[in-house]
Amino acid sequence: MLKISDISYSVEGRPLFEGASATIPTGHKVGLVGRNGAGKTTLFRLIRGELVLEGGSLNLPSRAQIGGVAQEVPASETSLIDTVLAADTERADLLAEAETATDPARIADIQTRLADIDAWSAEGRAASILKGLGFDHAEQQMPCSAFSGGWRMRVALAAVLFSAPDLLLLDEPTNYLDLEGAVWLETYLARYPHTILIISHDRGLLNRAVGAILHLEDRKLTLYQGPYDQFARQRAEQRAVQAAMAKKQDARRAHLQSFVDRFKAKASKAKQAQSRVKMLEKMTPISAPEEQARRVFTFPDPEELSPPIINVENGAVGYGDTIVLKKLNLRIDQDDRIALLGKNGQGKSTLSKLLSGRLETREGRMVQSTKLRIGYFAQHQVDELHIDETPLQHLQSERPDTQQSKLRAKLAGFGLGPDQADTPVARLSGGQKARLSLLLATLDAPHMLILDEPTNHLDIESREALVEALTTYSGAVILVSHDMHLLSLVADRLWLVKDGAVMPYEDDLNAYRKMLLSVDKPAKTTEKPKPKRASREDVLALRSEVRKCEMRVEKLNDMRDKLAKKLADPALYEDGKTGEMEVWQKKYAEVMDALGRAETMWMSALEKLEKAQA
Repeated sequence: MLKISDISYSVEGRPLFEGASATIPTGHKVGLVGRNGAGKTTLFRLIRGELVLEGGSLNLPSRAQIGGVAQEVPASETSLIDTVLAADTERADLLAEAETATDPARIADIQTRLADIDAWSAEGRAASILKGLGFDHAEQQMPCSAFSGGWRMRVALAAVLFSAPDLLLLDEPTNYLDLEGAVWLETYLARYPHTILIISHDRGLLNRAVGAILHLEDRKLTLYQGPYDQFARQRAEQRAVQAAMAKKQDARRAHLQSFVDRFKAKASKAKQAQSRVKMLEKMTPISAPEEQARRVFTFPDPEELSPPIINVENGAVGYGDTIVLKKLNLRIDQDDRIALLGKNGQGKSTLSKLLSGRLETREGRMVQSTKLRIGYFAQHQVDELHIDETPLQHLQSERPDTQQSKLRAKLAGFGLGPDQADTPVARLSGGQKARLSLLLATLDAPHMLILDEPTNHLDIESREALVEALTTYSGAVILVSHDMHLLSLVADRLWLVKDGAVMPYEDDLNAYRKMLLSVDKPAKTTEKPKPKRASREDVLALRSEVRKCEMRVEKLNDMRDKLAKKLADPALYEDGKTGEMEVWQKKYAEVMDALGRAETMWMSALEKLEKAQA
């Protein structure tokens, strides 16, 4: 259990926490949300003990291990698999001691402990995590120095997941992942056996991988049960009630003040006026909730071109002597919204570079409109901004003859106000840098926007603003993103980049997600005899078993929800109730264990039924 009690902390005189409290029961998975700059990452540093509280306390069980991804893995010659295995320091120490130990009793103790921590399956578990994050078997044997910083961040994430700390702290982990890696991480975190606190602006992850939301606002912490969408509904309802109460109080205050102003000078009404003054003084102000700063993107609209704006016939593209994609037959019109799907290394970035003119076709031909303007945004461009220049200076370099007032208006159209416009890029947040890069990419009113992971470092409000801007934008959009929420709202066509080809994906994103999560099935062979069709009685029996399993899962889910509600009650953690709290936590763990087994049985029964009906 993580207990945050009445904490206070300031940065350069600006308070981030004032009397903030929250309790996160053991085993709960919680998303930490709040505006950029509110102090989410600072809270992680306080939990890890890297910063010292000014007041209050943070309490964890005495032997609880805290883990998080602080920085990328160094570019060493150690292989990826060995780097991840080394994260379990107890296992590594025991194996090293086993090589030199001579005392029979100590050797027996070592072997017993290695068996207890399941040390002999460690390599398989580490390999499975690395595979889920995008590394095949051959890459797992390669040294860390063979990979870029973004890929080494994945290795660091794999290492902390493998070490399985009691409290796992993750700060925007999907920023370094593609869609496939993000989907895998969601399912892994949902099964993680210990407590998780995760900072994320990915609505899909916050809806599927966590069961509660810890909201940081106005220097306070509030824990909401349920996924992000449920939290958002509750917040909207609370804000509406608060706004109505504030409006009602303002009307009451105005009425009292009007009476005082009219009659304070009249002797016959003086006492009544004075009593109303006292009522005004005693009235506790109800503040209307502050509106979120409007976080907009204003994409300029290009003129309309005759379709198609790009047409590729039997094209091929690659690097040097290597062909990455071939037999490309693609057409793009100005009203297209296309998402590129496919695992890393299959050629999504290569296709983006071809369409943007950064690569030329090796075979076939690509024809595009003569007046076509293309805007290109990739995450590496954010890192290529001039850190000693301000956003205004970046625009002045691109538009030296444009009035400064017009350039400032363009910056404001991307949520960069006067303060940010004159701040060196080095001091801007990741989200502000991304906004500047998006502005530079759209400065020429492009007819087609190619966006490679545009939501990294953008908060949830900014992501919603980007969705709105892309929906109203009158040019074509080519999207590569791990944010399924963005893809589902913007893209109306899906292209799958796989095995050197690009083909339309006729199903939807949910089907693609299910495909990624499904276990690879062995290839079919013509020699394998066709299995005998199950009898009607067998099918009926299997259907009955599926229904029973489903009812069992529903019942356990209900029990889990009731226990989670009980564990979220602050009264349970008051002094003198330690025994009661432990009983409820034990019950919750037992139900979660039973639920896992019941879901496995349910899935097994469904698979048997599907095979019988095939």
